[in-house]
Amino acid sequence: MVGKRMIVIDKLDKHVYKSNTTRLRHYDNLGTARFVTFSCYRRHPYFADEICIRALMDQIRTLREDHAVQLLGYVVMADHVHLVLFPPNGLKLGRLIGQMKGRSARVITSLSSNLVRRADGRPAVWQRRCYDHNCRKAETVREKIVYCHNNPVRRGLVSSPDEWRWSSYRWYQGKQEVPLDIDGIAL
Repeated sequence: MVGKRMIVIDKLDKHVYKSNTTRLRHYDNLGTARFVTFSCYRRHPYFADEICIRALMDQIRTLREDHAVQLLGYVVMADHVHLVLFPPNGLKLGRLIGQMKGRSARVITSLSSNLVRRADGRPAVWQRRCYDHNCRKAETVREKIVYCHNNPVRRGLVSSPDEWRWSSYRWYQGKQEVPLDIDGIAL
């Protein structure tokens, strides 16, 4: 069942509007890989700064190591992140993503001099929600990983996925120096 439509109040712009997005349920324990996307608050380019990228990658590494979540693919863009994850059964992935976002936000707000603030003056790094898609077939997992790798190319930031340092593409190419080790699958 898809949740109810939400009424959103934009405190900065003083507008009330119906959100086109609905509150989607996260389906855990299906034994599937998950494609997760989360964005920076108001699409602010926090991850144009390598220090912020490294802070996020430390938290992704912690998620992987402390909770046995397999990292199959990823890309960090200036204003959003895509992860392809395979969580163990019994794990509430949405809750862990929220915790990871919270920990990374605390580090980023302590490091960044270019913060965006909410209407109440508190610094904001992440939008509150994330997008989560269960990949029920191996082919869908591969498609999502390739999607991650091609994201910087589609955005016109590089001409080849190999040129973007902040994705799992180089790991899949067998490169030794990668910013984040992953578990991977056969592409």
